[in-house]
Amino acid sequence: MESFTKVKLNDDQLKAAVQAAFGAESFIVSVTELTGGFFNAAYDLELNDGRQVVLKAAPSGGSGILRYEENIIAAEVEALRLVAADGRIPVPAVYSFDDSRSVIPSPYFFMEKVYGQPYSEVKESYPPAVRAEIERELGRYQRLINGITGTRFGLFAQDQAEDTLTWRESFTGLIRTLLEDARELKVVLPAGEDKIWQVMEHYLPALDEVTEPRLIHWDLWNGNLFVQDGQIVSIIDWERALWGDVLMEYYFRHFEHSKPFYEGYGQTFDSAGERLRIKLYDFYLDLIMRIECDSRQYKDENHIRWATQNLEESWKSFSTSGNSPLV
Repeated sequence: MESFTKVKLNDDQLKAAVQAAFGAESFIVSVTELTGGFFNAAYDLELNDGRQVVLKAAPSGGSGILRYEENIIAAEVEALRLVAADGRIPVPAVYSFDDSRSVIPSPYFFMEKVYGQPYSEVKESYPPAVRAEIERELGRYQRLINGITGTRFGLFAQDQAEDTLTWRESFTGLIRTLLEDARELKVVLPAGEDKIWQVMEHYLPALDEVTEPRLIHWDLWNGNLFVQDGQIVSIIDWERALWGDVLMEYYFRHFEHSKPFYEGYGQTFDSAGERLRIKLYDFYLDLIMRIECDSRQYKDENHIRWATQNLEESWKSFSTSGNSPLV
C-alpha cells in the first residue's frame, strides 16, 4: 500500500548503503521495491557476489509517524537478534544496521532474504487440513516467542526511564499517547477522550494480573508469516515488539478464530480478567488502524472506510460489554 511514511531511495542511495554494509567492491545487479508493507520502505537486492538481501529503511524525520512508532526499526533489529539467538524460531538474519543517517537520510538495516510467500496471499489456496497444520505450527511458535521473558514492560524502543513501570502503567501510557496522536491529527473517534477513559476504567484493573514481561511480536498477522510447501519458513516484521501480555498477540484478536492455533499454543484464555484484557487489546488495535490512516495519509478510500467502520463496531462492543470492575 502507498503510505506517506515510506521513503523512496534512488539508485545512488541504494548503492551507497550496499557498499557501506558489504564493501566497496559490492554493487547491485538487480533491485525490486517490495510494496507489501505499510510503514517502512523495503527493497529486494541481488548483489554481484550472488547474495540476495533485503534493505529496510525507516521513515525519514518529520514524516508524521505516531509516537509509538519512533525508533521502531531499531526495535526490530534488537528483537530479530534476540529471537535468532534463541534458535528455535525461524527469523531472517540481520547483516548490518546503521542509524547514523550519514549514508542515507533514514535508519536502515540489511537482512537475509526470506523465501516463500506471505500466508495472507496463499492461505485460501491451501486445503483446510494444510491451513490447520500451518496455524497449529504458528501456535507452537507463538508459545515459544511468548516464553522469552524480559526484565521490564513496554516497547523495545522506549525511554529507559520508563523501565520501572507496571504493565498497567505501561499499557495505559500506550493508550494515552495514541489518543494524543488522534487529537493532533484531528481524527474523528467514535467517542470523546473522556468517555473512552470512563469506559476503560472498568477494564484497566485486569492488567494488574500481568506481572511477568513476555516477548510479544504484536504484529504477527498472516502477512508477516512466510510459508512454503505448507510449512512456516520465517516470521518477519518485529518492529512493534514489546514486553507485555501474551494476549496482545494478533491471533488473539477478534479478526482470528483459529482452533488449530490454540491447539498449537496449548492454552486457552477464558477467565474474567483475560476476557477483559482481550477486549481492551482489541480496541487498542482498532484505534491504531484507524488513526494510522491519517498519519500515513492513505489514499485508499475503501481501506479508510473499512478502518472507520471497524473502529465504530469495536467501540460498540467494547463500551457495552464487560463493564463490571474485575472482582
